[in-house]
Amino acid sequence: MRKNAVIQAMLVAGLLASAPFAQAASNLVFCSEGSPAGFDPALYTTGTDFDAAAETVFNRLTQFERGGTTVIPGLAEKWDISDDGLTYTFHLRPGVKFHTTDYFKPSRDFDADDVLFTFHRMLNKDDPFRKAYPTEFPYFTDMGMDQNIAKIDKVDDMTVRFTLNSVDAAFIQNLAMSFASIQSAEYAAQLLKEGKASDINQKPIGTGPFVFKRYQKDAQIRFTGNKQYWNPDDVKIDNLIFAINTDASVRMQKLKAGECQVSVFPRPADIESLKADAKLQLPDQAGFNLGYIAYNIEHPPFDKLEVRQALDMAVNKKAIINAVYQGAGQLAVNSLPPTQWSYDDSIKDAPFDPEKAKQMLKDAGVKEGTEITLWAMPVQRPYNPNAKLMAEMLQADWAKIGIKARIVSYEWGEYNKRAKAGEHDALLIGWTGDNGDPDNWLGVLYGCDAIGGNNYSRWCNKDFDGLVKKAKTLNDKDERSKLYMQAQHILKDNVPITPVAHSTVFQPMSKSVKGFKISPFGLNSFYGVSVEK
Repeated sequence: MRKNAVIQAMLVAGLLASAPFAQAASNLVFCSEGSPAGFDPALYTTGTDFDAAAETVFNRLTQFERGGTTVIPGLAEKWDISDDGLTYTFHLRPGVKFHTTDYFKPSRDFDADDVLFTFHRMLNKDDPFRKAYPTEFPYFTDMGMDQNIAKIDKVDDMTVRFTLNSVDAAFIQNLAMSFASIQSAEYAAQLLKEGKASDINQKPIGTGPFVFKRYQKDAQIRFTGNKQYWNPDDVKIDNLIFAINTDASVRMQKLKAGECQVSVFPRPADIESLKADAKLQLPDQAGFNLGYIAYNIEHPPFDKLEVRQALDMAVNKKAIINAVYQGAGQLAVNSLPPTQWSYDDSIKDAPFDPEKAKQMLKDAGVKEGTEITLWAMPVQRPYNPNAKLMAEMLQADWAKIGIKARIVSYEWGEYNKRAKAGEHDALLIGWTGDNGDPDNWLGVLYGCDAIGGNNYSRWCNKDFDGLVKKAKTLNDKDERSKLYMQAQHILKDNVPITPVAHSTVFQPMSKSVKGFKISPFGLNSFYGVSVEK
């Protein structure tokens, strides 16, 4: 499509709030599915938030290769690990520039002080910036990094040393995750001086391939290509616009009309028509994900194992997969996907048996007609293309065993906030792996430290937790797998969740888009991506 036609289509769509890019060499509009809760990646856990900040504005010490799980150098050119596995020394990349914007102009390049600020803010509740802007860091604490990082030292301006209390076999992978995005210490100091510490979450400054320009909630986010990026081959787009729309059908209409060049999360019903469109391409891959139901065990009657077993047994997974995933989902029986190493394929589901489930509830003293809340996500995610329909089907399944489920939903940011506070009874949620390590599932989603974070069941089993934490301290993959397999059996037996499905990920985009790679972690990255005129 010619440039003028692209601009015209974007104007028609109302995506350009100011002057068009008359001289722009390359523009890409991304039809995204939701508004980010903010732009400080350390505060959040969802792909919506990470796409809008971590994958655009920021870098990390280490990073994943595009489209893969292999860790490669990022803001650290290289690193050394001590023989005992407790000390990591990072040698930083010289000459990296922080973004210059109308609200910040850096006086120096990236250095060790920025690394220290980024992690000290998460480690130390008495850090001046943390006191000025009190907040939590769910990933950092869910993975126990707040407890395991003993200290961080500045060896010199371009060298930083992390010392751990115990071995963490996934430490390098963890530092490549979105939450570990490196902030500017100089910008933070400016905000602190101005009494505007919270602006770090609204007006981000990073070293990444795109520079933040402005954000209009539920409408658009605008970025420009970073002309000073340390790897100039990665910046092939002059203007990147996130056009936000929660309606999948509207997103697909915009894509077909050329109003955006890349979109997310097509409805299963739209797949065939997208494949048939000569102007589009539709790459796909098996999803590294899990959609599941989380039972809040702190809310009666979910505190009783037999109640959770009964609800689990009454879920007609095959019907849900046929209706919700429409051929693009695989039935899930375990707490992590089968493509994750250490997956235990000996674990089996309890048989679908509503009659037995009804009797179990009666035996547990649960009265027929007992009311519960069932929370349904307001957005599509790779692991659940239609949470509303899934909730309605669960409502019908559970009605057959005497449970009256009232469906509840909130805006996505509010949904996550309230769910982490434990306001729900039962919750539809899911996960796409972040770093290729089993701990990213078993520890982050079900560990005791993750309560108040991503452990939406608020389930804490000391035997399970002990196995997962021990596995994390071992470097032998086989030994780690044995412990993780034991942990998977404990989790399955305790039923804090009902695994429902793993989905295939489809990535619709214009044929003019080149170099886009599907992330195994469910993220959308536009560095290295170009658009043909």
